Amino acid sequence: MCGITGWIAYDQDLKAGPLEARDTLDAMTRTMACRGPDASGTWLDTHAALGHRRLAVIDIEGGAQPMRVEHDGRTLLATTYSGEVYNYRELRAELEALGHTFRTSSDTEVVLHAHLAWGEAATERLNGMYAFALWDPRTEELLLVRDRMGIKPLFYHPTPDGVLFGSEPKAVLAHPAVRPVVDAEGLAELVSFTKTPGHAVYKGMYELPPGHTLRVRRQGLVLRRYWALEAREHTDDLRTTVHHVRELLDDIVTRQLIADVPLCTLLSGGLDSSAITALAARGLADAGHGPVRSFSVDFTGYTEHFTPDTLRATPDGPYAHALAAHVRADHSDIVLDTAALMDPAHRAAVLTARDVPLGLGDGDTSLYLLFKAVREQSTVALSGESADEIFGGYRWFHTPESVHAATFPWLAPGGIDHFSGTGEGRAALLDGGLLTKLDVTGYQEARYREALAEVPRLPGENGLERRMREISHLHLTRFVQYLLDRKDRASMAVGLEVRVPFCDHRLVEYVFNTPWAMKTFDGREKSLLRAATRDLLPPEIADRLKSPYPSTQDPRYNAALRTELGRILADRDAPVRPLLDAATATASLAEGGGARYRTATELALGLDAWLRRYGVALEL
Repeated sequence: MCGITGWIAYDQDLKAGPLEARDTLDAMTRTMACRGPDASGTWLDTHAALGHRRLAVIDIEGGAQPMRVEHDGRTLLATTYSGEVYNYRELRAELEALGHTFRTSSDTEVVLHAHLAWGEAATERLNGMYAFALWDPRTEELLLVRDRMGIKPLFYHPTPDGVLFGSEPKAVLAHPAVRPVVDAEGLAELVSFTKTPGHAVYKGMYELPPGHTLRVRRQGLVLRRYWALEAREHTDDLRTTVHHVRELLDDIVTRQLIADVPLCTLLSGGLDSSAITALAARGLADAGHGPVRSFSVDFTGYTEHFTPDTLRATPDGPYAHALAAHVRADHSDIVLDTAALMDPAHRAAVLTARDVPLGLGDGDTSLYLLFKAVREQSTVALSGESADEIFGGYRWFHTPESVHAATFPWLAPGGIDHFSGTGEGRAALLDGGLLTKLDVTGYQEARYREALAEVPRLPGENGLERRMREISHLHLTRFVQYLLDRKDRASMAVGLEVRVPFCDHRLVEYVFNTPWAMKTFDGREKSLLRAATRDLLPPEIADRLKSPYPSTQDPRYNAALRTELGRILADRDAPVRPLLDAATATASLAEGGGARYRTATELALGLDAWLRRYGVALEL
């Protein structure tokens, strides 16, 4: 796993030109240092500059980048590559049969030769998580590629004579031709919690959508979708479906256990992470390795003083310990306190990792600190992320007012109230005039209509089955993108590679086309996953209700947020002040320890830090 960056400039000679070109490439590459702490590399051609920061996971000695394939002293193809291709061994054998020879055992070299052999069609053969750039000096064309589910990020910024690109916006922003400007649409995207594919918040910058390539030629840029979810008739009966889900999970986890560095799992004690940990424990044991190492996040006093809320009925700790004991895992709890969650250095690190403020507060900071602690003992971690989107785990999949609402289910009544762009949600402290100008509600409605128009459908499908296909598609193309980006940025900020087995496209395609009645055959959420893995789990975990990622309940945390907000309101030069409703913000300070404005306060604090640190110019 790595960080990539670079640019194409058809009107310049980057290789023989001024020294500033190499200095700029070095600066862009340095922004990716946390993603790749093990090595750095750059390569320049006449019109191409590629930068790479490496996190060594496979072929520690031979996988240095940017990597090239040469013949008779000429470069045929060069790449800067981030990710893992889990079927690279099979592809390598196929390529060797075609006459290709390899000098390393890395998956990066396999990707290079695959594109030499099959061209852009090679992308459709890859199984994994990846984002990479391929430069062909013979045709002077660049190909940017992103994995099917968008597990690994990739951003680009068209220029008059080419393109800039990077794993994160900060790499593009390091180029002197780019200024951090955000217009009304960018701010609406940030506030609305809709995650529009391709939108990068910054003006002039785009995120390469999942399952897409971008070909860059002198004549311009061509965006192409190489993968999308399709509606197919599901003909397997229930027993066969459960069996096939298990077969897929066994194969996926086995593939994703491959690493030349220490590996672990992230364990919450919920069904998803417990299934992955149990499968990993079995896979390691079958290979003569183990025990599996697992890690959980917790907060000081959280279990002892836990109070059930609308999202969480039970604390994670006891369940994580039960699963760890069941599979004999080498388990560790990472326990955090309010001082760590409010530490300015930690919050600044999270903002730098994300490049934009999303207002998730302790949810982001605790994840970053969890990964930081895990990185001290492991380089690769397997996560249960995305099972809820695939198998239908969130409560709003099962709440009629959310299912039938004319908006994204997570924004509807019965969804996650604090994600809403109106009322007392994340935008509650923003100025009313600003919200009118942004038209957050209208923006959400427009993005919802766009998303709904993309849903593939089966002939004759109607009623609840038709609607649940829509709900599933919305989650797999929108909601999951927030979670994958959050996990990638927080983990790569500390040089930790997090793998997400549930995002294997074979599993996603199969379960997407499984009827909703079959996904809930036992009257509960995630019926298929529970049935497919029950034999691996203790009953109390297999039957546990969905409990989202934990959030601290320490009242001192809410008090600390109000203190920080008070400082901003007292600072006449605070850049976020013109964006706030001063009366509402001041009134929120009077809350005696309540959490009504917690998410809105997090967003306000994040916006202020972002405007300061990134020097963002707002064009509203």
